[in-house]
Amino acid sequence: MKAGLVLSGGGFRGIAHIGVLKALNEFGFQITHIAGTSAGAVIGALYAGGLDWKQILEFIKEVDIFSFNNYALGKPGFVDTEKLYDRFSVFFPEDNFESLEIPMFITATDILEGSLKVFTKGELIRPILASAAFPGVFTPVKIEDSYYVDGGALNNFPVDLIKDYCKDIIGVYVNPFLKVEIDQLKHSYNVLERAYQIRAAKDSLPKFEDCSLVISPKDLINHRTFSVKDMDTVFNLGYEAAIEALENSASLQIPDKTGL
Repeated sequence: MKAGLVLSGGGFRGIAHIGVLKALNEFGFQITHIAGTSAGAVIGALYAGGLDWKQILEFIKEVDIFSFNNYALGKPGFVDTEKLYDRFSVFFPEDNFESLEIPMFITATDILEGSLKVFTKGELIRPILASAAFPGVFTPVKIEDSYYVDGGALNNFPVDLIKDYCKDIIGVYVNPFLKVEIDQLKHSYNVLERAYQIRAAKDSLPKFEDCSLVISPKDLINHRTFSVKDMDTVFNLGYEAAIEALENSASLQIPDKTGL
């Protein structure tokens, strides 16, 4: 079955996207278009570039983002985003959207103008890095005459970018939005993360109606945005939620599994 795929931002919770890709492969889905933000832009671009879920998971596990070698000096952020360029150039030697096997839409935020930018052609790697550059943690990325940060600041679930191209859309939202207790907000970064989630949810949740199927593992609420622990657990949460959603979907004509 053919479908478009939308992958939300969510930091390391985005590893759940890879589990979803495994499930979609097992069910024989052919993805025709991908829209991604932040972690979703990273995972989506790698998949659009021809990597399978195993290769993507291996790459994410091997990239030590918070390595001392990646620390920013004299820049507004802890991690120098530009230092990650070479890791992606291995998979995107041509470094342009035209080299992808699946059309890809990536969102980023122009931090100077305060506007949303959608990248669909031309240079590829820097838009990927910019889309995932969470403000304050990763340094802004210079592209042409401006600087860009996390696309999730303005569009964390870019269903709108591909709904005119796809009859069916599968959305993967890795920021489950539930009520929290005050003892879960013990530190300033917990409050900041919660505020970011509230802002993203206000824009994202109404877009669920534009999807034929939404996969949003609720147990991801127990995993923080920048926690590198339990990657396999997060991956499995995505996989299991996708299997359950696909098996119980009433809006998609699910093909038979092909990868089992």
